[in-house]
Amino acid sequence: MNTEKTSVPAVDLSQYQHESQFSSRNLRNIFWYLCNGLFLKTLLPIPMGFKRWLLRQFGARIGPNVVIKPDVNIKFPWLLEVGANTWIGEGVWIDNLVTVKIGANVCLSQGALLLCGNHDYSSPRFTLMTRPITLEDGVWIGARAVVCPGVTARSHAVLAVGSVASRELDAYSIYQGNPALKIRDRKITSPPGSANGISFY
Repeated sequence: MNTEKTSVPAVDLSQYQHESQFSSRNLRNIFWYLCNGLFLKTLLPIPMGFKRWLLRQFGARIGPNVVIKPDVNIKFPWLLEVGANTWIGEGVWIDNLVTVKIGANVCLSQGALLLCGNHDYSSPRFTLMTRPITLEDGVWIGARAVVCPGVTARSHAVLAVGSVASRELDAYSIYQGNPALKIRDRKITSPPGSANGISFY
């Protein structure tokens, strides 16, 4: 009877290579973490104009009239671009380890997560893998929905509440589920400012 034990490869997180850009020892990161916690990831009613100004000081490209609600968490503002009139709702987490580009008139509803990082589960070092995210003009990411690394949401695409987008979303299309699948076209027939239409809040 063969009693020899076979060695099974395992993950060893002590081998993980922490990039200096992501490290808490990086002085720029430390200063941003403090400002993020004090002025963005807070329930205090910090003026939105100040939030926009602060993000710009850290290298973010922020368009006019961007709405930033309380309790927003942004990893690295120097990797963020946001177009005019975009809304960033309560509890939104932009985990932008690499570039996130958000167009104009985009809505990120409460608790939405833009996730740019993943790990290689086949690597013993649990290697970090990052890919950028792009949300084109008029996109709506519903409450507690997740946009995964590398996803592009084309013009006026909608990701419904609680859904997970792991691949490109077509323009003027509504997606739902995990993984998100197209359920219908998005038809915009009401004039701006109308209360008519589908709600995913």
